[in-house]
Amino acid sequence: QPGSGGGGRLAADAAGPRGGDRGAERSLREGPAGVQHHGRGAEPGRTTPDYGEKRLPQALIIGVKKGGTRALLEAIRAHPDVRAVGTEPHFFDRNYEKGLEWYRNVMPKTLDGQITMEKTPSYFVTNEAPRRIHSMAKDTKLIVVVRNPVTRAISDYTQTLSKKPEIPTFEVLAFKNRTLGLIDASWSAIRIGIYALHLENWLQYFPLSQILFVSGERLITDPAGEMAKVQDFLGLKRIVTEKHFYFNKTKGFPCLKKPEDSSAPRCLGKSKGRTHPKIDPDVIHRLRKFYKPFNVMFYQMTGQDFKWEQEESDK
Repeated sequence: QPGSGGGGRLAADAAGPRGGDRGAERSLREGPAGVQHHGRGAEPGRTTPDYGEKRLPQALIIGVKKGGTRALLEAIRAHPDVRAVGTEPHFFDRNYEKGLEWYRNVMPKTLDGQITMEKTPSYFVTNEAPRRIHSMAKDTKLIVVVRNPVTRAISDYTQTLSKKPEIPTFEVLAFKNRTLGLIDASWSAIRIGIYALHLENWLQYFPLSQILFVSGERLITDPAGEMAKVQDFLGLKRIVTEKHFYFNKTKGFPCLKKPEDSSAPRCLGKSKGRTHPKIDPDVIHRLRKFYKPFNVMFYQMTGQDFKWEQEESDK
């Protein structure tokens, strides 16, 4: 395995021109017309430049499933200094045995000042992921989009239901014993939302300063505000601002006006914003009670109050 990401990158940079590509890359970077800033081909509409090189990611969106990770990825990709993989590589959970070179190859080409990113929400709940990412590069920046665990669980169930309409009701799956009100915490839809539990695993390898927690709720109500935090965390100029978003009333989500390399507005696809099935209020109440101590622990661990309890008392 090549060294811890950074070393490999430095070695590659020190190796000087390979063929003529470094020279061409440099002249393009220094050339006029802001090409160097955008890191994209000179021809309009070209998404992948033929210059630059594939690098291991310096930042990862590691979770959580149904939290708003796709929305975040699309928004951050509108930044000219970010290049990201569109699909989820699942390297640190399902494809690890393929090795770092395979992983690097999945990445888009970047120029020197650009950040390479990917998102795979299942990393957050994968036991081996923190150790594996740490061994790639211990300075990797991690982003976790979190959302009220109760609505996250229902959203997760809704997604599964759309693929397998024959599954039992949410109520049946959520309880080990309905009469006693015992929640089945081993059901993945519920387990993923015990954020404090998973975070503990990450904090054994990464300092809190290297992890950014993005509010999935605020990503909808104030996308520019959350994106400012993300850009600051990544050490980027605040280029993705209010001007990039407009609220789509039909979807109930903000959309990007001018996403990467296109003039058409970009909204999330049909699989996003599905209507949730009606869940028995008593079940919701029981779930809130179940999650509350874990939420409080999570707020203490992160030093951030996501106000999920407040949100519920409003209803």
